[in-house]
Amino acid sequence: MEKGKRELNKEPKRRMTREEVKRKKKRITRTILTLVTLILIFIIAMLLNNFIILDKNKNTNLVINNKNVTSNLKHEILIENQIIYLSKADIANFFDKYIYEEKDTNQIITTYEKKIAALGFEENTITINGADKNIYAHAMEKEGTIYLPISEMTDVYDIEISHIEKTKVITIDSFEKEQKKAIVTANVSVKSSTNWIAKTIDRIKKGDTVIVVSTNGGYTRVRTENGKLGYLKTNQLENEFVVRENMEEEKQIDGKINLTWDYFSEYGSAPDRSGTTIDGVNVVSPAFFYLDKNGNLRENIGSKGKAYIEWAHQNGYKVWPMISNAEAAKESLSVTSKIMNSYQLRQQLIESIVDKCVKYRLDGINVDFENMKQEDKEMYSRFIIELTPRLKEIGAITSVDVTAPDGGETWSLCFDRNVIGKVADYIVFMAYDQYGVSSTKPGTTAGYDWVKLSLNKFLKTEEIKPEKIILAIPFYTRVWTTNTEGKTTSKTVSMKNIDTVLPDDIDKTWDDKLKQNYVEYTDGSNKKQIWIEDIKSLQAKVSLITQNNLAGVGSWQKDMEIEEVWPMLKAELGK
Repeated sequence: MEKGKRELNKEPKRRMTREEVKRKKKRITRTILTLVTLILIFIIAMLLNNFIILDKNKNTNLVINNKNVTSNLKHEILIENQIIYLSKADIANFFDKYIYEEKDTNQIITTYEKKIAALGFEENTITINGADKNIYAHAMEKEGTIYLPISEMTDVYDIEISHIEKTKVITIDSFEKEQKKAIVTANVSVKSSTNWIAKTIDRIKKGDTVIVVSTNGGYTRVRTENGKLGYLKTNQLENEFVVRENMEEEKQIDGKINLTWDYFSEYGSAPDRSGTTIDGVNVVSPAFFYLDKNGNLRENIGSKGKAYIEWAHQNGYKVWPMISNAEAAKESLSVTSKIMNSYQLRQQLIESIVDKCVKYRLDGINVDFENMKQEDKEMYSRFIIELTPRLKEIGAITSVDVTAPDGGETWSLCFDRNVIGKVADYIVFMAYDQYGVSSTKPGTTAGYDWVKLSLNKFLKTEEIKPEKIILAIPFYTRVWTTNTEGKTTSKTVSMKNIDTVLPDDIDKTWDDKLKQNYVEYTDGSNKKQIWIEDIKSLQAKVSLITQNNLAGVGSWQKDMEIEEVWPMLKAELGK
């Protein structure tokens, strides 16, 4: 009954009119035609894509070491009389971030690996590592932008350049980078990506050679002879071969560095170490060189120094003599400042250093310039920037001594640790004289907490790689004397002599924050205070080297230590 009611209430279905049927058929027909058209267009596009190159450069593209960097260019590329020019800003971005305009000589100074070059704005000459070379262009300025003829500077940056005019591509390849090539097995299209639908960027024929960039998931990224970067199926290549391998710089020392300074004044002579060895040490730094009060480089080597070098090499020690500006600094801050602020004087000093290294078969240099003007910080960095490639050229190491990041203008703020740490082979943190000879307040020479805090600034604030940091520790301490009027003075005492100045049966108190033993006693009416450097205190500081994966240790200075120091250092660095 209910079913019948529902059927009676149901409205009869209306039949479509003839016009409505026609319109519906037209819509279906249009839809089908549209789909067919789109499919045909897609098929035609796919077919054409295999024969028509859709990636055509409107402007010149720059490919450096198989990476298209055109979008990163700060200025346009200039090509005049077949000379390729890049702006100074772009060379700074891609090759030498420390490229420098020397106003006094009207030159551009650029450094790269083992080269330092000077290029002027008028003469077609470039000076590379002190030797002049004729070229076909010079630096120029256009609309306020400085341009350098990079195609004439291939020797400086150790590169090869190709200008492919047909495709408007310039390729630059570093000789120090690996390059692999392969042979194409069929006529193929090089695609912009590995997607199923990808535009053709180049076509290559069977037997053509391509540069292999990378291989992943059945596809190989290649660079064609036209300078185009794209993808082929890996199975379309054969006979892959290496054109050149990565040039990796050989480390002079395997493992951790254990350096000790062998100090003697410019009026003394090198110690006689014949018949002795220093267990665990692999670098010695004798005080061979210094700047005199006129800023000239002086040597203190002589026959004893030559014997010292021979002794060191016979025992497998590298020799990185120290060059100090101490005498110049005593005379005046302006002596070092004058050299740092003159390109010509810097080059004279660098040439002298290089000559000494060659003459005496030295393995490196330890630059110990202190007491400098804060405003010369950038120019001191320039000196290190310009010195390092010259020493690299002869296989010598550049190590640079710096103080803790926080301190006075002429003691601490005169160093740009970030730049020095990036450019030099090693930056040496002299982690001592937390309270020094000029302090009017007694305190430790090198408390563990202060060393750790300062080291963290090197690593985090200054962003220096740990493997470039040598942590230098003191083999001495200070005896502080405060008189009844409250005046404080100090004198230096070596580790090996500390027991001779301590009263008999004096109690030592361990300070776990400083990781040092502390003593305090009365001498007549004077108060004496000593924060002692011993095996335990040094071991705590040296533990920071392995904890932070630092390059190694330095110690100031030889003959102030107790003999137990050397096996301790050797054991700690070997962990």
